Amino acid sequence: MIELIDVYKVYRIGAYEVHALKGVNLKVERGEFVAIMGPSGSGKSTLLYLIGCLDKPTKGRVIIDGWDTSQLTEKQLTELRRDKIGFIFQQYYLIPTLTALENVELPMVFKGVSKSKREKRARELLEMVGLGNKFDRKPNELSGGEQQRVAIARALANDPPILLCDEPTGNLDTKSGKVVMDIIKRLNVERGVTVVLVTHDPSLKVYADRVVNIRDGVIHAD
Repeated sequence: MIELIDVYKVYRIGAYEVHALKGVNLKVERGEFVAIMGPSGSGKSTLLYLIGCLDKPTKGRVIIDGWDTSQLTEKQLTELRRDKIGFIFQQYYLIPTLTALENVELPMVFKGVSKSKREKRARELLEMVGLGNKFDRKPNELSGGEQQRVAIARALANDPPILLCDEPTGNLDTKSGKVVMDIIKRLNVERGVTVVLVTHDPSLKVYADRVVNIRDGVIHAD
């Protein structure tokens, strides 16, 4: 489902070069739940952004569901992100002026789904994450855990086969974090969604089928 082949990522900041990834090779099978763990600055978020086509490698290849991303145009990369990948971040990135329902509908608007179909799916997704009674609430009327559940529902709007999670419980208390992780695990087990989770929290290892440890841009254990 996901393959990185000899991937390097170098950021240039003025006269300096930061080598974020140094020859990473990684395969993630369809339906796997992989946790990528490492300290701050280890390269784990960079790795996730390359998988999510939010950034491009300096060298090497990133293949997503058979598509070599280095061969795709910007338009094709946008479509790949839209159709194949759902994102959940530590920051919820909900649009404050929209209701929970409207936030979940948004990815379907970009895909051209009709109003009636996207509203029906958004309602179903919010019910699935336990927010069936909060369709009309705006983000500032929801708790952090509830906002993250809206973000999960939004990530699933276009039924992506891949879910990328960057510290999804980082801003949540223990109880809310468990609710969020239980939902993500259920999606993996019941729907076969491939999950790649980036975290520095060792307690989240229990949700993964496999743990990849990265340090200084290099995978040290898999």
